Amino acid sequence: MTLPLHDPLPRKASHERHKLAKRLRRQVGQAIADYGMIEDGDKVMVCLSGGKDSYTMLDILRQLQAKAPVRFELVAVNLDQKQPGFPEHVLPDYLRSIGVAFTIIEQDTYSVVKRVVPEGKTMCSLCSRMRRGALYRHAKENGFTKIALGHHRDDLVATFFMNLFHHAKLASMPPKLASDDGEHVVIRPLITCREADLVDYADWKQFPIIPCTLCGSQENLQRKQVGRMLAAWEKESPGRIETIAKALADVRPSQLADASLFDFAGLGRHTDTPLPDAHAWLAHDPDEKKGSE
Repeated sequence: MTLPLHDPLPRKASHERHKLAKRLRRQVGQAIADYGMIEDGDKVMVCLSGGKDSYTMLDILRQLQAKAPVRFELVAVNLDQKQPGFPEHVLPDYLRSIGVAFTIIEQDTYSVVKRVVPEGKTMCSLCSRMRRGALYRHAKENGFTKIALGHHRDDLVATFFMNLFHHAKLASMPPKLASDDGEHVVIRPLITCREADLVDYADWKQFPIIPCTLCGSQENLQRKQVGRMLAAWEKESPGRIETIAKALADVRPSQLADASLFDFAGLGRHTDTPLPDAHAWLAHDPDEKKGSE
């Protein structure tokens, strides 16, 4: 019996990893092109948290940068929030090892959040506002033209359902947005990438993951509840999350009910006479009069 000279498993694994890297580059490159995320001369602040998503974002952006049709600069920026036990050396050591320019911002948001938010309550809202403020300030002071965040497709879908269930609105994470003051442009290059792919990629690359001990310890978060719901749906009907994500990029205002987005009142009108408002329609309704008394 002749044994094979080479074990086929390593070759197969290498092929799958090559396909994964190619898929992520294609998805990120397509998103950058579709939404005009990066242009010639941009100085991009890549927000690095120490999680799988931001590590992958930096890695894929560097690969695209090498052969991009425009010239742009990448600088990794991490906010050290002074969480107890935070391994301060991990990110600097990693970034030096791959030759990436970086800055570590030090701001003790951890103590503020722990002091202000009651035990057991959700900390993410306050924490994210303080983190965003620190990053925006650094971007302004250092001439960054774009701020890159590592949100992915599954974040997009989860945020949609959180807004739907808890805020009664159809909204999610846009791939590109301007800050409220108009001074910053935020981009999300991973917006069409599956979280499962990012997990596999980070595992393959062996990124030095740093867990968050603030939000990561709160199991009752609304986002985690929505995540469990989506995971159950995906298990029952594979591909459902992808379908929902595609729907968020194919909005039909005339098929919804937002009168500020579509002129329902003007649809099919045959006169220019002003339309009566709800008060006029209900002026002679006896139940309406009782309700107002």
